[in-house]
Amino acid sequence: MSERSAAPGGLALVEALVNTLDIETGTDSLDTPEGRGHLGITRAGLAGARELREALRAALLAHAGHPPHRAVTPLGTLLARAPLYVAVDDHDGSARLAAADTGPLLSRVAAAVAEALVAGTWTRLKACEADTCHWAYYDRSPAGRGRWCSMQVCGARAKMRRYRAKGP
Repeated sequence: MSERSAAPGGLALVEALVNTLDIETGTDSLDTPEGRGHLGITRAGLAGARELREALRAALLAHAGHPPHRAVTPLGTLLARAPLYVAVDDHDGSARLAAADTGPLLSRVAAAVAEALVAGTWTRLKACEADTCHWAYYDRSPAGRGRWCSMQVCGARAKMRRYRAKGP
């Protein structure tokens, strides 16, 4: 739905996972082999991927100052199951947290969140405040106060509702 550019680094994976569900239409791209394959999700991993997606959505709503959209498994509980290790580059000595197993989605997401924490970008990934949307977007605004995934769609709808509520 968003015209925004993708989130930086590993956050693009998180953004892509959250945006597999179009809340307004109910369309879930994880229902298709192509949608699952794009993220490396097997049919057997579908329930776990959906649980992770909704825990991420709740965290992204919190980044935007909103309560969870529904009761979900806390993201920290899920990420605690993902083994990470400190990878050190032999040439320059730089270090980063990396997934111990790069296959499972949970490990890749945990590594992406850890990378974003270090980079200071984790809280810039947010979920749209529109109840019919909650699409993930990366807030590039200078003050970090973006509210909608798309000013042209969700922002315009919210502003029109406020205008109509004022009455004549």
